[in-house]
Amino acid sequence: MFLEQLTLKNYRNYEQGCWQFRNNVNVILGENAQGKTNIMESIYVLSMAKSHRTTNDKDLIRWEEDYAKIEGKVEKKNGQIFLQLIVSKRGKKAKLNYIEQAKLSSYVGHMNVVMFAPEDLNLVKGSPQIRRRFIDMEIGQVSPVYMHELGQYQKVLQQRNQYLKLLQSKKQTDETFLDVLTEQLVELAAKITLKRYEFIELLQTWAKPIHAEISRGNEQLGIHYCPSVDVLDEQQWSRIVEVYNEKFAKIKTKEIERGTTLIGPHRDDLSFTINGKDVQTFGSQGQQRTTALSLKLAEIDLIFSEIGEYPILLLDDVLSELDDFRQTHLLNAIQGKVQTFVTTTSIDGIEHRVIREADVYEVVSGQMTKR
Repeated sequence: MFLEQLTLKNYRNYEQGCWQFRNNVNVILGENAQGKTNIMESIYVLSMAKSHRTTNDKDLIRWEEDYAKIEGKVEKKNGQIFLQLIVSKRGKKAKLNYIEQAKLSSYVGHMNVVMFAPEDLNLVKGSPQIRRRFIDMEIGQVSPVYMHELGQYQKVLQQRNQYLKLLQSKKQTDETFLDVLTEQLVELAAKITLKRYEFIELLQTWAKPIHAEISRGNEQLGIHYCPSVDVLDEQQWSRIVEVYNEKFAKIKTKEIERGTTLIGPHRDDLSFTINGKDVQTFGSQGQQRTTALSLKLAEIDLIFSEIGEYPILLLDDVLSELDDFRQTHLLNAIQGKVQTFVTTTSIDGIEHRVIREADVYEVVSGQMTKR
């Protein structure tokens, strides 16, 4: 698939603009704070209906405007689709082929993207929250039902935490409603846990050979799912439910004392090993970056294996963060394979065919023009 046309109105520092793209590499050049990353973010938001940079949708709306609009024409193997997302102070409206979607979960997944930005280099050494977000966004692209279940889980979790606080402060004493919320939470938690486990298994299948190649055969990558409850031996939803129920029963008093939910997918994590050693603790910066790069390249193949089409790749200011060897490997991997958008302040010194043959755009103060 590839993004054939992108139209923006009142998006960040873009008043309006419309651009056509070919199914190849598109380099977006510009100094810092001119709007390069805003273009990348808009493509991501068009795909995922949320930003990778902010949780506040109002940040996407141009200063002193009421709404922001992103539209895209996407070529897929079964024909062209039209996507539209309007972000206003009242919320979001999404249209697929000009028909408004009642749920964002029915919109997400029609255009698939893989984003690789400098913050993704923190996948290994950053907080568990970064890794959970990575898992959730990637599964959500190939499984819209997962995004729906995750949204439901977060709602029930919020309710449960509020009720636990009431019990903690003795403003409530009846634990029956807590038990009802726990039952709802457990059913959703088990579905999310199972899906995450399956995804990590798949991701490792694709990432291991990529990592071995980048490390010239010297390193073996391991990706390990670390749920907050030990359910890794359980491969059935019903059995995972039982394990969660047993654990929640044991910690009920402690949760009331603390006024918060102590276990569940919102506390899960990932760990990475190279030749059996933990990368976060013992890995060099180069090994941590190779791990992050391997994960991102594996995502491309994983999405293709799931939906039969390659996603669109967004490389936001990441080439300058990679050394020449990793940079060359990345460019070789995408050559002629996926539509790619690359932002950078300069392409001087990058002597690679992919960059020489790319379409080049320049951004100055929220205006993007093709060279």
